[in-house]
Amino acid sequence: MSTHVVSDTRVLLGRSLSHITRSMDTIITTAVMPIAFLLLFVYVFGGAIQTGTDSYVNYLLPGILLITIASGISYTAYRLFLDMQSGIFERFSSMPIARQSVLWAHVLTSIVANFTSLVVVVLVALLMGFRSGAGVLEWLAVAGILFLFTLALTWIAVIPGLSAKSVDGASAFSYPLIFLPFLSSAFVPTESMPGPVRWFAENQPVTSIVNALRDLLAGQPVGADLWTALAWCVGILVVAYAFAMVVYRKKIA
Repeated sequence: MSTHVVSDTRVLLGRSLSHITRSMDTIITTAVMPIAFLLLFVYVFGGAIQTGTDSYVNYLLPGILLITIASGISYTAYRLFLDMQSGIFERFSSMPIARQSVLWAHVLTSIVANFTSLVVVVLVALLMGFRSGAGVLEWLAVAGILFLFTLALTWIAVIPGLSAKSVDGASAFSYPLIFLPFLSSAFVPTESMPGPVRWFAENQPVTSIVNALRDLLAGQPVGADLWTALAWCVGILVVAYAFAMVVYRKKIA
């Protein structure tokens, strides 16, 4: 981004973050459902699920982190929809503001809000017994993957945020994304699944991302799952960004 875009984005980011700080319930709400899943699966179903590990909360946490992000990005679409309906985009278009900066402000706000929710979920997991053998480099790698995943899903959220006809339509797209970890290795090993479900689980993006995060958090060597996870995140990001910009140009032109 040019210096003009960066400076404009910084100003508009301050505007978006001020909305978040005045409405912290959005971050709390984002974290509530993943924490509920964490409590439910660890304390209710955990004893009946065989994962080959001593600590089910350690096995479960990577998938819960992805659910946290999938839940949080619905608010990005919601905030974009409200800005579209209020005419704020048209007002910004009449001002000497770089057009891309308006979207990037929402995207960066999504990253800040989602990472705040992720920290809350990790703290709850620590209270429940989560322990990590990861070093500084592994934690940085985990943060990098979560950042790419958040960025990719946020640009997906931009599309309904700009094009939805109602508030419900703007946020409903996140439901399949929240459900996707349930058809992956996030909760149970894929080996326990029947044939067609196992094939889908092993070849969808969440499984490779979860496996990479799990190995990194355990401080274990990461194999091909890391590169597959990165490829999925970058691929989704590129496609989502391209479609979002097409929709944005049509709406704002």
